[in-house]
Amino acid sequence: VQLVESGGGLVQPGGSLRLSCEASISIFSFTTMAWYRQAPGKQRERVATMFRYGSSDYVDSVKGRFAISRDYAKNTMYLQMNDLKPEDTAVYYCNGASPERDDWGQGTQVTVSS
Repeated sequence: VQLVESGGGLVQPGGSLRLSCEASISIFSFTTMAWYRQAPGKQRERVATMFRYGSSDYVDSVKGRFAISRDYAKNTMYLQMNDLKPEDTAVYYCNGASPERDDWGQGTQVTVSS
C-alpha cells in the first residue's frame, strides 16, 4: 500500500494550504485515517483523525482552523489548513490504519514564515 502526500510548501502566517494524501487502495479499507506532524526536535503528534463512518477529531491547537475530509472516488484524504501559524511548521504525514495494517506516507513539509 502506498500513501502519497502532496500540497506542502511555504506560506505566510495567516495563509492557507490544502494537503492531499492519495492511497493506492480503497480508503474505505482503513478504520481510521489521520494526519500527523513532526516539528524539528519534537515528537510526532496526531493533528486530525477521520473515522470510517465520518466522525472526526482534532488536536486542540488546530480546532477551528484545520479540516479533514476525504473523497472515496479519488481514494484521497485532505487536510485544509487555514490561518496558519509559525508553530504549524512541520513535516506532515498521513496515516491509514485498521486491525490488519498501519500505513504511512513519506511526509510533506509545511513551513509558515514571513
